[in-house]
Formats: sequence, structure tokens, C-alpha cells
Amino acid sequence: MPHESDAARPQERQCAPLVRTRGNRRTLEFQPGDIQSEMLLSRPDALVLEYARAMMCFVLFVPQPRHILMVGLGGGSLVKFCHRHLPHTRITVLEISAEVIALRDQFHIPPDDARLRIVHADAADYIAAMPASADVILVDGFDAAGMPAALGSAAFYAACRRALRDGGVLVANLLSYDPHYAALQERIHAAFGGRVCQFEGIAGNNHILFALRAPARPGPASGSGPASAAAAARYVRYARYARLARWGAIHPPRPILLPVRLLNRLLARLVVAWLAWRPV
Repeated sequence: MPHESDAARPQERQCAPLVRTRGNRRTLEFQPGDIQSEMLLSRPDALVLEYARAMMCFVLFVPQPRHILMVGLGGGSLVKFCHRHLPHTRITVLEISAEVIALRDQFHIPPDDARLRIVHADAADYIAAMPASADVILVDGFDAAGMPAALGSAAFYAACRRALRDGGVLVANLLSYDPHYAALQERIHAAFGGRVCQFEGIAGNNHILFALRAPARPGPASGSGPASAAAAARYVRYARYARLARWGAIHPPRPILLPVRLLNRLLARLVVAWLAWRPV
């Protein structure tokens, strides 16, 4: 990702997406072999890629979101899964590429309805104008050049925090080999006052960060409305899971590291399986 000061204009970064079908699998790619999204034709709502399953772990923090805001449509894996398995949740998807949106039928993305809306918009501008509107924000916006600078800036992460209701969570997909990875982490930590965790090795080079907007002092003193007992309970739940995640992220001895990564990947699979099979 370029430095914030070197941000390219959106139209300069766009590249025509490629759709490839091989047997039962259909992929969205910006460059041949650079898979952005993958779908099983026999099970179009299934989550195929590890990082997508890992991002669904937001339900550990916000199990019943009223509104999910997604940055980046891609092949619609997360959109389809959430639309099917979170039937009481409203979903807004922000996608800057009209070419990507035009592929929605090829990836079996359902049409817009009372619960689903796909918006052709610049996510940074849109989110900045939507304070306290979402319970979950999923940031998975990439193009042929990587993550646009505007989606990794300090201003963007601060706007994401403002766009969340108290108790809400930002889920950011970062690439471990991004030369600005450390700076991106620091910006997220700064925007959310350090209330950030990740599960070690849950999705390979895709590092999924969970950042919570919670009252600084959960409890009656934190105020009324969204910052009430429900938000305080979510904060307690966050702290519990943060301790669990840190156990696998503080450089444990080598014999422990591999099992921790496997357990975290199993955690993501269990979360997805629970959502798919639970009664609603």
C-alpha cells in the first residue's frame, strides 16, 4: 500500500477483474493467479478461503449485529454468507468498482432487498458521513495494486470507530507482507485505544485484526443508550477473547506455536459451522 501522501486517485488504480471457472470453482482475480475471491458453484454461499472464515469471528464479539457495513464486494463471499445465516441483520456493501459490482450475478450474489444494499461509492467518504450507524465494519478492500491508501489511513480508522455503535467491532484484513503492515497496525491501535486483538495464524498471511469500540469504563458511569449494559457486556466479552488471542500471539515456544495456529483455524471453522447450522 502506498504512503498516505502518495494515495492514487481511484480511477488510476482500477484494473479489470478476471472471472475464471475451473470445474466446481469460480474465482475473481485482478491478475492471473492472484485470487481475491473463490466460490463453489455447488455451494455458492459457502466460505472457501481461510481469511473469510476468520473474519466471521466477529460474532465472538457481536453475536447479533443489527447492521453490518462491508468495505469491498469482491466475489461476495462474506455478503452471501451473512445474508443467509444472519437473517435479522441489515447489510450495506461499499464497492468503488462498477466492474466488480457488474459481476454479482456470476457469483450468485442476491439482489438488493430490505436487508441488503450494494452501494457504488468511495468507502472512505461514505463511512466518514455515517456516525454511530453500524455494529460491525468488515474492511476487505483491495484492488490490483493492493490496499488503497485511503483505506489504511489514520483518518479512515478514526472514521470507522466513529461509524460504529458502542460495543461494535471493526474487522480489518491486513497482509503480513505489506511493507506498511506495522504502520497499519499502529493506526488501528491508536484509533481504538488499544482495544485490538488477533488470533495467531488463523489465516496464514492474512492477519485479521478485531478492534472494539467500547466505553472506556464499562458500567453505569459510561452513559445511556448504546453505551449501556449491553455495551459493557460486550466489552467484558472482548477482554475474555483478547486474552485468549494474546496467548497465541506473544511468541510462544516453537512446540506450542503450531498447535496454537491449528487451534485458531479450527476456531474459525467452528464459528462458521455454528452459524450455518444453528436454528434461527
